[in-house]
Amino acid sequence: MSTVARGNKRKAGHSALGTIQFLLTCWKVNLASIMEYRISFLLMAGMMFINNFMWLFFWSLFFHRFSIVNNWELHDVMMLWAIGAGGFGWANVLFGNFHRIATIVAGGQLDVYLSQPKPVLLNVMASRMSLTAVGDFIFGLVVYAWVGDHSLTGALLFILSLLISGALFMAIMIIAGCCAFFIGNAEGISQQIFNGFLALTTYPTDIFRGIARLLLFTVVPAGFISYLPIGLLKDFDLLFALGAIGFTGLLGFIGVLLFHAGLRRYTSGNTLAMRS
Repeated sequence: MSTVARGNKRKAGHSALGTIQFLLTCWKVNLASIMEYRISFLLMAGMMFINNFMWLFFWSLFFHRFSIVNNWELHDVMMLWAIGAGGFGWANVLFGNFHRIATIVAGGQLDVYLSQPKPVLLNVMASRMSLTAVGDFIFGLVVYAWVGDHSLTGALLFILSLLISGALFMAIMIIAGCCAFFIGNAEGISQQIFNGFLALTTYPTDIFRGIARLLLFTVVPAGFISYLPIGLLKDFDLLFALGAIGFTGLLGFIGVLLFHAGLRRYTSGNTLAMRS
């Protein structure tokens, strides 16, 4: 190996290590900031936890009347909510700004991130931690502990489901948020996409048919999350698992490309602000 190649490899290693240290510092600071208001944190996380369980209560009433719907049982819907809430929870705890990109761009708040020697998109997303999302994540873990498969394979598949769910949430919202670079104030559009995508991940995929089902796996790929309890946990489907991982990675790659393309169009807000 040439001296130049060894030098480049060493630099890449230092860069990766520096990025990890940066993320750990961000999460430590965010957590310390949240714990300054412990009562508020506990109340907000607790209310989100209870809110999710209320939805499960309503689903239990439905399945008490109809025990099986298109091969879905109450257990499957409970795992659907565990995966959706848990995935959204960890993404929003560690990268709490992923669904606020449109607001940050439209408000000219990117200036503070551009002035720092860190990856801009990563810096933006990791600079905030959500209070309520902690309740979502804990809810997902509690439901898994309650009705999930506790074998090693089951636990690994559940972790993979959480990773796919959270990464897909982030990829979709990065793409939606990047609209602000190209069309100006896109906060409303981004929020509508977020609400719609979130809602569709809470319903069993098999209740949709025809074009609606096709759209759930293409244009609005919420189906890759809502089908995880069946295609990954209940009846493992390798093709579906590879498709979910591949499509999530593709959307994430597109989101990063759009963000960097948008940065070239970004106009400074000429504001002095702290990270939010």
